[in-house]
Amino acid sequence: MLKIAPSILSCDFANLEAEVSAMRRAGADMIHIDVMDGHFVPNLSLGLPVVASLRKKTDVFLDVHLMISSPLSYAQKFVDAGANLVTFHVESESDVQQTIDAIKRTGSLCGLSVKPATPAEVVFPYLEQIDLVLVMTVEPGFGGQKFQPELCPKIWSIRQEIDRRGLSVDLEVDGGIDDQTVSQAAQAGANVFVAGSALFSQPDYRAAVENLRAHARKVSLF
Repeated sequence: MLKIAPSILSCDFANLEAEVSAMRRAGADMIHIDVMDGHFVPNLSLGLPVVASLRKKTDVFLDVHLMISSPLSYAQKFVDAGANLVTFHVESESDVQQTIDAIKRTGSLCGLSVKPATPAEVVFPYLEQIDLVLVMTVEPGFGGQKFQPELCPKIWSIRQEIDRRGLSVDLEVDGGIDDQTVSQAAQAGANVFVAGSALFSQPDYRAAVENLRAHARKVSLF
């Protein structure tokens, strides 16, 4: 199933509740929340209070992406705050297996993310245990970067392995996704698309979401 995940990193933070509600009405499947600690990536962003505040105002699916050094220390807290899916980086300082186990014990869905330079094969040992793989198609840390098409073979490699094992793991891409690059990502096997400025910069959110979905659907395997 194709899913569109607007990233609130690009929204109007002075009107966060309204922005999230508008995207949900526009047909977004989930809301993507980027959590950055200024250490794992060179930027600071949203944290627990934002997730908790949004959860009080909406029942939309919250897709929380932890770009932090110690996800094991915070996984439970983000689930308690209202995250439906907690994704962390294989490159973090936390033990991957321990972190997966900790997230799954909470009852939350669990995702595993890889930076552009990390080989696809790193996630293969964990595919049976997780619900989503997130491939970063830019260096994590800042919005507005350009999609790196040379990463499409990596996306395809992960999709082939998921399908070979007969798993229902979602394959998400994040970084430079717009109505042009979404086709490349979809053709490579992704089915969940994180987009920030490509959605929140548009005057008509519904048209923007539908446009992104339509471009992906033209070439998608789903």
